[in-house]
Amino acid sequence: MLLALPVRYVIGDLVTKGSLVSLGNIFVAGISNGAIWALVALGYTLVYGIIELINFAHGDVFMIGSFASYGFFGTVGLTLATGALGLVGGLVLTLLVAMLTCGALNVMIERVAYRPLRNAPKLAPLITAVGFSFILEDVGQLWLGGSQHGVPDLIRGQAHLFTVFGISIDREDVLAVGVTIPLVILLTGFVARSRLGKAMRATAQDPEAARLMGINVDGTISLTFLIGGLLAGAGGLVYALYQTNIWYFQGFRAGLIAFTAAVMGGIGNLRGAVLGGFIIGIIQQLSDNRIGAEWTPVIVFSYLILIMTFRPQGLLGEEIREAG
Repeated sequence: MLLALPVRYVIGDLVTKGSLVSLGNIFVAGISNGAIWALVALGYTLVYGIIELINFAHGDVFMIGSFASYGFFGTVGLTLATGALGLVGGLVLTLLVAMLTCGALNVMIERVAYRPLRNAPKLAPLITAVGFSFILEDVGQLWLGGSQHGVPDLIRGQAHLFTVFGISIDREDVLAVGVTIPLVILLTGFVARSRLGKAMRATAQDPEAARLMGINVDGTISLTFLIGGLLAGAGGLVYALYQTNIWYFQGFRAGLIAFTAAVMGGIGNLRGAVLGGFIIGIIQQLSDNRIGAEWTPVIVFSYLILIMTFRPQGLLGEEIREAG
């Protein structure tokens, strides 16, 4: 219902012009773009769900993932001339390096900046998160400079792979969805079934009770930051290959969009974060193609306001600890 009027207008306009294929291509692009936001949004929702902290530095951890991926391309010699087998192996290795780099960075941030403030007023860790965000932005600026930096189109992202009902599927679409979906399945399975996942859920529900039951709460929180960082690193690599340009300020925009996705889906809800990412990706593509890119931020955040007004808990509901 919330999306009815603008989306009905856009879809109706496309249908009357007989451009269902064009609509399908827009949705495919929106889903692949939204898959990147979903990876980043999962980090926000994991941390908020377990310690109720908006980790504003998370978007910049994602930016470091892109920068680390780009740097590692040169280290292992990945170029446009690299053969298919070497390229796949190099990208898998780059993915692991980016994930581990961002995971370790996120754990360090939690240990240095957030853990000492665990019992402080909530404003203190929030401001600290903003401070770390600026630190990481400065690191990125010193690393590659203040302008946008081109990334080699190693996968030839816009190359056509196959067609489904006339809808074109490109390499970049398969990359984004092919990385995101397995990671989301692994994450949800880990949280739902593993011993550590159960410890995460217990800590999110009631940290004091979890501590009394013998759960290492500090270690569990660090694990949550590690997982969030791993996902941000994966998102950073996919973003670099998908957009073929990176810059030090990309984390601010990505973080804002991803946090919006997490809130839209239901903060603390893993499935909600993924749903919110896909919805925002589709809205962005519809707006860019049918209304105008300059209106896209206005439309995205207008939807957020509408959803929060009529469903404050998000589309799939919040999953945070109960007060008291």
